Amino acid sequence: MFSLKIDSDIIKEISEVTIDSLFPHEKVLIGKKELIKNNLNYNDNEIIISTIIVCSETNIIVDGHHRYNALKELGYKNAPVTRINYFSDKIITDHSDSLSKREIIYNSLNKNLYEPKTTKHLIYCNMKKSWFPINLISSLFLIKK
Repeated sequence: MFSLKIDSDIIKEISEVTIDSLFPHEKVLIGKKELIKNNLNYNDNEIIISTIIVCSETNIIVDGHHRYNALKELGYKNAPVTRINYFSDKIITDHSDSLSKREIIYNSLNKNLYEPKTTKHLIYCNMKKSWFPINLISSLFLIKK
């Protein structure tokens, strides 16, 4: 079993929000998005999906662009999210923290999307004293069609 020990103030809440309230900052890889769409397009009335990680202040998508686009294209009105304190110093944009979070937010809100996988957000694990991909703090969420 793998677990991260992160600061208690990073995850603000896990909830479901209207999909149109979210703002991507990156384009997506079409093949990956289509694969997710195919996996989500079951005949079941319920699906289980990892939450999309978003900034709690701006609703900018930090991680989960492919899931967001797949859900949106399949006609879902809501998306599961993990709201985080994006401005925590325990979250960086990549291994060298080369992009400013404020710049990412500005570009996102102005629909100036980065190329796919430009950012590789990481979160600091206090127990292991190391950085890990931020998608590890996603939660599984049950969505009803």
